[in-house]
Amino acid sequence: MRILVLGAGAVGGYFGGRLAEAGKDVTFLVRGTRAAALAQHGLKVISPLGDFQVPVKVATADRVGGPYDLVVLTAKHYDLDAAIAAIRPGVDAGTAVLPLLNGLMHLDRLDAAFGAERVFGGVAYVGAVLQPDGSIRHVNRLSGIAFGERQGGITERAKAIEQLFASTPVSAPANDNIMLEMWEKFVFISAMAGMNCLMRGNIGDVVAAPGGASFILGFLDEVVSVMSAVGEAPTPAFLEAARKTLTTPGSTQSPSMFRDLQQGSPIEAEQIIGDLLARGARAGIATPLLASAYAHLSVYQQRLAAA
Repeated sequence: MRILVLGAGAVGGYFGGRLAEAGKDVTFLVRGTRAAALAQHGLKVISPLGDFQVPVKVATADRVGGPYDLVVLTAKHYDLDAAIAAIRPGVDAGTAVLPLLNGLMHLDRLDAAFGAERVFGGVAYVGAVLQPDGSIRHVNRLSGIAFGERQGGITERAKAIEQLFASTPVSAPANDNIMLEMWEKFVFISAMAGMNCLMRGNIGDVVAAPGGASFILGFLDEVVSVMSAVGEAPTPAFLEAARKTLTTPGSTQSPSMFRDLQQGSPIEAEQIIGDLLARGARAGIATPLLASAYAHLSVYQQRLAAA
């Protein structure tokens, strides 16, 4: 199976790197400077599950190659249009597209570009950071992908992708209800990103503040109320785990949106918090905490655009 991974940042670099380490036919589609560095030095991953450095194949926008059997899409939402244009030359009738983006807004745009039948649902579970030297640092032991056919069931092509990861430290079983998984990840990332960004602290920081744990649980409940009305209600087991994770004293966990905000980088406020806020408004659900978080992030984005 020929695989194209768009980007070699934290997420694409980690999962694509694990496939390359296992000897799979992986090509990274990256910009010129990153392509030259990867071609010269290979891809290095530092991980509690095992460090490695492997030579990798690279492609650039003017030389995509293909067609590929699988395209793994790890772009940020605000780069999605450019990402679609970049991978288009490598996609044909037999190509499956596996997006690993948070939220749900990207699905309609990918369906319009490539056809819904080609686009899997998927979410990534990994804590990884791109280092200044171009290496990937895996910062926890999370190493998983949930993916599947959005209409349900497990197809032969899903089984083939599952098999790709079987010889790696990545847990990637085909999922027969991927939309529930995506909604639940949307719940978790929206609550954590909205809360951490609004309070400008990681989970442990907020828990340690007076009333912090109650604030977190209230934010989570508000997000769940929207999801339950407009999407798929999270399972009790998921909610129990989410409440525990989001209120763990001393936890240094925080989402990538918070880290981007700290670094003065673009953020996915519109596609995560804004999208959820709009869904709640259409359903007539009051969402004061989400509205506060979105206003806070919008001020940040306005200042970033004006800088």
